Amino acid sequence: MGGASGGASKGIGKVEVAVRWDPAPLGAPALDVDLIGATYRANDPHGQPAYLVHFDSRSPDGTITLSRDSRTGQGFGYDEVIVLELDRLAPEFVRVVVGVAVQQRTGRVTFGDLSGAGFRVREGYTVLAESDFAAVAGSTAATVAEFTRDALGAWSFHAVLRGFDAEPDAFTRLMGGEPAAG
Repeated sequence: MGGASGGASKGIGKVEVAVRWDPAPLGAPALDVDLIGATYRANDPHGQPAYLVHFDSRSPDGTITLSRDSRTGQGFGYDEVIVLELDRLAPEFVRVVVGVAVQQRTGRVTFGDLSGAGFRVREGYTVLAESDFAAVAGSTAATVAEFTRDALGAWSFHAVLRGFDAEPDAFTRLMGGEPAAG
């Protein structure tokens, strides 16, 4: 995975975060993995999200869109894609975190239970980060990317693969918090 990225003057503008996984074996319950985008305001950059974008919700201003949603992992390549138009976000937003949650409809399912799971973060044709979930194999949810806006308004990318053991709803409340010290 990569570290911070972006030009000195304008930073990152439009980014795509994608996740892939293989379908469940024949006869097994479907495996559903969801991308979640969370925006944070300057007055609470690590608190509760101002709003969330996921399979059942969109951004109020159209700057963050889930352009592909899969409930089974069937398809070629990346199964879910979220597009963030950071350069269009209102100045009050200074942080965006993207996470991935494994739906828990049929019992506890972790990233280690998924076959072929991985994610990619890219701006245009430039890959900023690409990895699997091996480092968080025992987790049911994980953050994969963080974007922050500096004082001049430029956005930068930070790779933040951090695992959580939480249901998707609880994960949306936890994903933007500061990592525990230690």
